[in-house]
Amino acid sequence: MYIKQLYTNCLSEAAYYIESNGEAAIIDPLRDIEEYILMAKERNATIKYIFETHFHADFVSGHIDLSKATGAPIIYGPGAKTSFTIENAADGQTYKVGNVSLKVLHTPGHTLESTCYLLMDEKDKPHAIFTGDTLFVGDVGRPDLSSGDLSSEELAGIMYDTLTTKILPLPDDVIVYPAHGPGSSCGKNLGPNTFSTMAEEKKTNHALQPQSKEDFITAVTTGLNTAPVYFAVNAGINQKGYEAIDAVKARGITELTIEEFKRLAKEDTIILDTRPATIFTQGFIPGSLFIGLEGRFAEWAGSLLPFNKKIILVTPQGKEEETVIRLARVGFDKMWGVLKGGFGAWQQAGEKTDMIIDIEADELMMDMPHDPNLTVVDVRREAEHADGHLKGSVNLPLSDMTDVALLAQFEEHENLYVHCAGGYRSVIALSILKKEGINNVRNILGGWAKIKEEEKSVIKKDASLLN
Repeated sequence: MYIKQLYTNCLSEAAYYIESNGEAAIIDPLRDIEEYILMAKERNATIKYIFETHFHADFVSGHIDLSKATGAPIIYGPGAKTSFTIENAADGQTYKVGNVSLKVLHTPGHTLESTCYLLMDEKDKPHAIFTGDTLFVGDVGRPDLSSGDLSSEELAGIMYDTLTTKILPLPDDVIVYPAHGPGSSCGKNLGPNTFSTMAEEKKTNHALQPQSKEDFITAVTTGLNTAPVYFAVNAGINQKGYEAIDAVKARGITELTIEEFKRLAKEDTIILDTRPATIFTQGFIPGSLFIGLEGRFAEWAGSLLPFNKKIILVTPQGKEEETVIRLARVGFDKMWGVLKGGFGAWQQAGEKTDMIIDIEADELMMDMPHDPNLTVVDVRREAEHADGHLKGSVNLPLSDMTDVALLAQFEEHENLYVHCAGGYRSVIALSILKKEGINNVRNILGGWAKIKEEEKSVIKKDASLLN
């Protein structure tokens, strides 16, 4: 028996490869499927099944393309309805993979079709459970992403019953393999590890402690951040189907001449620049939106970019295909090509460019007392701002900046000094402001990490003031 967790850091997502005696199963594959096919080929195995734990909201699964490439059926749990061919497994049904088997455990709560797969070893002993978004390390899946008409509280009540009857009775030595790790928005407060054991989860996971159903419902429905806007889009794509990744990739990496690029840019097309933040600020094509590959690229793209517009790309040299694939993972299919030669070619051709002024945190501190028009804009989340911020700063979370009305609060005479935690989100925010014609802006290098080192004017915001 061989198990491989295939973890993608920028999405905090785990897919799984399980193999026994020349047969393999894939659980929750990403949209780019080459890794699974290559692994099976290198190990001289045949992919027999593709198992899905639920309709994922935070990424587009590779189930359809992988099934077409291998002939393996797509398995969902009870109640899943799709626009393509699948097999709905019954609760308790068993699938043989070589000398081991996967037992279906229908575990509704995160969504109605959510299903876990219990791996039984060669001696038919429970070895590991692939929990999807039902059970994480230290947490459970949020119940406000329903695939039905139930409320969060109703789904949380179902989840309580699921955990009590299906998960808690599992032996302590069973390994827990969830679909997500730390940083995922599919839970409230995931632990630092990407796998665990039932013994550890029974001991430390707040959702598995003895408690009434009412207390459990309150605990898992309170304090949830707003789900990213692209979650509903991705869940729909996973249920209805999508264009083949090879076609999306071929179109997306098409090289565009400067004239072709300029022509497309006039068609209400998004110019997306994925170079590093420190390079982008030094020069970029006017009107570009920045989301750098070095951060949680796919999540921010899904949260900030519309899905119904063409995208043309400016990427680091050699990162064209990676950019397209990572966008496709969260449901973008309208990438229309990449600027041939990148920003360097644009510069050398003498085309117009723009830039963002970077300043150090100590320069901000020196400017604040002497510039009455200076406004500090903190684009961190509200909870981050509450933990410590500059007195008088405006908290405008990056995730809210798709609302143009919020940007209208700034007056033309204001000088906006923008920061986040470390310097990635602030550059995204500044590219949005620039695109909207707000040009009196500065980027604070190093963000809050550098600002708080100065210690001047830093206050703690009383939690009671948060509403």
